[in-house]
Amino acid sequence: MTYHKKNLTSIVRYMLAKRIIPTILCDERKLVKGKGFNAWRSVGVTAQAARIHAMRGVDELIILDITATNQGRRPDFALIRELTETIFCPITVGGGVKSVDDVNELLRAGADKVAICSGCYEVAGLLSEATKRFGSQAIVGVVEANRTDDVENAWASVRSGKVDLKMPALAWAGWLEAMGAGEILLTSVERDGTMQGYDLDLIREVSNAVDIPVIASGGCKDYEDMLNAINAGASGVASGAMFLFDDKTPRGAAEYLSQNGIEVRI
Repeated sequence: MTYHKKNLTSIVRYMLAKRIIPTILCDERKLVKGKGFNAWRSVGVTAQAARIHAMRGVDELIILDITATNQGRRPDFALIRELTETIFCPITVGGGVKSVDDVNELLRAGADKVAICSGCYEVAGLLSEATKRFGSQAIVGVVEANRTDDVENAWASVRSGKVDLKMPALAWAGWLEAMGAGEILLTSVERDGTMQGYDLDLIREVSNAVDIPVIASGGCKDYEDMLNAINAGASGVASGAMFLFDDKTPRGAAEYLSQNGIEVRI
């Protein structure tokens, strides 16, 4: 197949484009929001929120069932099947993933990528086996980072921040990459839901420590914050509260970033 120079330029620009990703946190089929991975409250319906974002032409969606692991539930495969019948943007799904079969069923249900956090730590060989079977591009390793002062004291956790791994977040991110994860979803636990800004130092340090894309999450307050996260090294910027409780939109974010010299998909 022969590509014209214009087509090749478009392909390269698409590959280099930074992603703007709405995050949907759910408790089974309820849309929930909290702060610091605590005080979850119902604020709507998961399916409705996902469809509204998809109609806006977003780059992709992240859907995380934040209670599945702690409640011992498997992912809601039926929900993902229902969503992907009417939603045609890429979807990353996480929460309750404890086996390669879970990953397989989510991908068969229509998920494009599967995010794994607790399962990477609690189930021996899960991450490496999943990446070998489905490819690194289908697996997202999750870093839940807790810190109170300098970035060297950022520690990784699992189970929605409740279990401390006694391991630096940088080391955990490196291990996820070594085991085959295709990208990192980096969330600042204490900034989650606060709309006080991303942890830019953490984003910078993790992005410099790994060679795979890093998605910044936790605390996004405005479009400028997204720009700062990208300049700190993030390949994608995820936000839940800002898109849920403010009048800001993924389209508005894309236009702002484009005006400030960032390659995005508009």
